[in-house]
This record gives sequence, C-alpha cells and structure tokens, in this order.
Amino acid sequence: MMEEKLIQVRNGHPRRSQKRRGRRFPWGDIVAALLVVAICAYVFLSLGEKAPAKEAAVTGTPALATAQVRSEEQTGLSTEKIQPAANDTDWNLVLVNYENAIPEHYQANLVKLSGGEEVDERIYDPLMEMLEAAKEGNWDQLPMVVSGYRTQAKQQKLFDDKVAKYQNEGHSKSEAEEMAKQWVAVPGYSEHQIGLAVDINGATYDLYFWLQENSYKYGFIFRYPGNKTELTGVAEEVWHYRYVGVEAATEMYEKGLCLEEYLAERQGTE
Repeated sequence: MMEEKLIQVRNGHPRRSQKRRGRRFPWGDIVAALLVVAICAYVFLSLGEKAPAKEAAVTGTPALATAQVRSEEQTGLSTEKIQPAANDTDWNLVLVNYENAIPEHYQANLVKLSGGEEVDERIYDPLMEMLEAAKEGNWDQLPMVVSGYRTQAKQQKLFDDKVAKYQNEGHSKSEAEEMAKQWVAVPGYSEHQIGLAVDINGATYDLYFWLQENSYKYGFIFRYPGNKTELTGVAEEVWHYRYVGVEAATEMYEKGLCLEEYLAERQGTE
C-alpha cells in the first residue's frame, strides 16, 4: 500500500503541474501583442509627423519661386546699374569715316520714307520735322531724301562707278581710287551704311543755307564742310546730313566742330 501511494503521489504531481500550465494566463502573448502595437503606433506617429513637413515643402515652393524671381529682378537691376544704359551716346555718335569702319555686328532698324529710301527708325521723327520746317527755305516745298541707308553691295557699286569714271578720264586705277574716296566712301566705311545719314535735294540751293543754319535744332549736322576735309577725308557735300542728337549737334554748331573734333574733345574731357 505504501508503494502504491507513493506512486500516486509521484504520478499526481506531474498531472497537477500540467493542469496548472494549461490554465496559466497568456502574459507573454499579451506583452508581445502590446509590443507590436507600440511599434506600429510609433511608426504611424513618426510618419504622421513627417507628412506635414512634406506638405510644408510643397506649399513653400511658390514662395521659393517668388524669392528666386525677386532675386533675379534684383540682379537685373544691379546689372543695369553696372552696365551703361542704351542711350543716345551709344548709337548716334558712332564714328564712321575713312579710318573707322562700321562696328562689327552693327544692326540698323530701318523704316522706309515716302520716297522709298530707308533710314534708322530712331531718326525718322526728327528727320521728318526738319524736312517739314525746311520748306521755308525750299520755296515751300518738302525737300527730298535722295539717299539714305545703303547696303554693302550698293556702296560698292557707287564706289566702283566713281573709280571707273576717273579711269575713263585717263587716270590710273590707283589715282582713280584715291580721287573717288573724296566723294564716295569705301564700302564698309560709309555713314550711309548705318542708316544715320541722308543726302537731301531741294528745289533751290537756298535750302542748303537753311539746313546749315537750322539742322542742329533737330539733331543733324552738316557733316562734310569744305574747311574740314583734312579731318573728315571727304570733300564738301552740302547735301549730306548726319544725325547725332540735339545736344551734340548744338554744341558742334556753336563751336564750329566736325564730328571728329567733337568726339576728340569729348574724349579728352572724360
């Protein structure tokens, strides 16, 4: 009997132990589940915190673009302050003569006159005003612009024709070319090719006296006076007028200067 009880006790203990294990509360599973939930919550909250940052970056783009535009505008303004503005002195005082060729890449914006000739559009209005006013010295008739802008090809033909004329008179080619240069500019060295010069014809020679005394009021100068040939390289042409702007033309008229003298004096004072 004692052996049987011992066996029952021994056998009963394992059974009781197994029974207790089957009834234990699943703390480990709950802890694991809570841990998973905590991790998921952390991840969710982390993503939720980052989302507004992305949205802020997107909504902030227009402000950034505006800032860039303002920056570019400010840069443009500062550049304009550094670079010289495109005013009269940049174009109407360009020197073109027998020593100074037309500036490289020079471009004239042309407009056609009623007679078919063309000039730089910037001198159109003052030219028309001058011609209208010149009626009083031209028997109340509007003077005619007989030559305005010239292409390289046209200037070349005019020069070649003049050379041929002198050759036909018995001069050598070199002599003819030198003589032609006094009347027709070498192609590439003519004011007509920049659209700022015009040759004017009238009903009476009195027109040219009127132009010499009044053209400066409209920004034009008597470009080739006879007493300035050594400086200009061109014989007197009473019909040839060049636009330089009212301020420059007035000073040149009052001081009796040609364009070469005016620019030399101006450069010396700067």
